[in-house]
Amino acid sequence: MKRCEPFLIFLLLFFLHSALAALAATPIAIGYSTINPRIAPLWIAQEKGIFQKYGIDATLVFVRSTPLLIAAMKSGSIPVAYGAGSGILNASVGESDMKILATFMGKMTNNLVARPGIKTGRDLRGKIVGVQSIGGTNWMGALLWLEQLGLDLRRDKITIQPIGDQIVRSQALEAGKIDAAAIDTVFSKRLEQRGFVLLGDAHKTSIPFVGVDVVSTRAFITEQPATLENLLKALLEGLAYVVSPKNQPVVLELIMKRLKITDPSFAEEGYQDLAKNMARKPYPGVDGLRNVQRLTKLQNPRVAEVNVEDLVDNRFMRKLDESGFFDRLYGISGNR
Repeated sequence: MKRCEPFLIFLLLFFLHSALAALAATPIAIGYSTINPRIAPLWIAQEKGIFQKYGIDATLVFVRSTPLLIAAMKSGSIPVAYGAGSGILNASVGESDMKILATFMGKMTNNLVARPGIKTGRDLRGKIVGVQSIGGTNWMGALLWLEQLGLDLRRDKITIQPIGDQIVRSQALEAGKIDAAAIDTVFSKRLEQRGFVLLGDAHKTSIPFVGVDVVSTRAFITEQPATLENLLKALLEGLAYVVSPKNQPVVLELIMKRLKITDPSFAEEGYQDLAKNMARKPYPGVDGLRNVQRLTKLQNPRVAEVNVEDLVDNRFMRKLDESGFFDRLYGISGNR
C-alpha cells in the first residue's frame, strides 16, 4: 500500500491543479460565421487545450451569417469573433464600436464556381449567383469575382440569391437551383472533378479582402486587454500547430470531420491553402477593408463616412512581435 502512496499523491495533485486551472480560466464566447479549413487554428486551440493553457475557457459559437454575428457582438453576448471583419463597417457608421486586432488572411479566399455549360463570365448574364447572406462576407466575395469578370449586377441582370453556408451552396449548385457561387477551395475542387467550371481561382489572384480577422468591441478591448492578449496567443499557437508539417495528419483529420468530407485529397487541398496563405505575423490590415467599404456602401452610403484606419488596433500584434513571441512560437513549432 505504501508503494502506491506517491502515485496517489501525484494523481491528487494533478487533478487539483487541473481543477484550479479550470476555475482560474476566463470564460469567453468566440463567434465564427463560416466553416472552412481556415477555421482550423480556432478548432485546434480548443481541442488541444491551448486556450486553457493561456487561461481562456473558450466556448465556440457558430453563427450562420456575418450580420448576425455582428448583431450578437453589439448585444454583448459574443465579445470576440474569428472572422466578421467584413461586417464591422456597417456597425461603425457614426461610431467605431469594433476593432480588427489581427488579420490571419487578408485576401480573397473563395473560388467562383459555375454549373456545367457556363464557360465564361459572360455566360453568367441573366443567371443566379448563390451567396450565404446579403451583406455578408461571402456576398462581398461574390461581388468582387463578378467585378473581376467585368460583370455588373444591374446591367447584366444577375440575381444574387441567399442560400446558406457553403455546404448548402454546393448542394444547391449541384441541384441546379443556382448557376454559380463563391465557394471555398475544398468544395470547389470536388465540384470541378464533377464537371463544374472554375470561373475564378483565388490561388491565381491577390484581391485584397477580409478573409480571416479577429474582431472585438471597443468596450471589451478596454475592459479585458489581458484576456484578449492571451486569446490571441492561443490562436497564434493554434496556427503554429496547424502549419507545422508534423501535425498535418491530425489537422487533415480535423478538417475532414468538421467539413464532413470523406476524400482526403479535398482536405489536403484546404490544408495546403491555409498553410501557404495564413499570415504568421497577422497584423491587422486596411487594404481589404477598403475593398469591403467600396462594396458595402452600395447598400449603405453612410459607410463611405467611416475611416477604415480607425477600425484596426495593432497594439496586441505589435506587443507580441516586440516581445519575441512569434520567433519563440515558430522556433518551437519548427515551422517558419
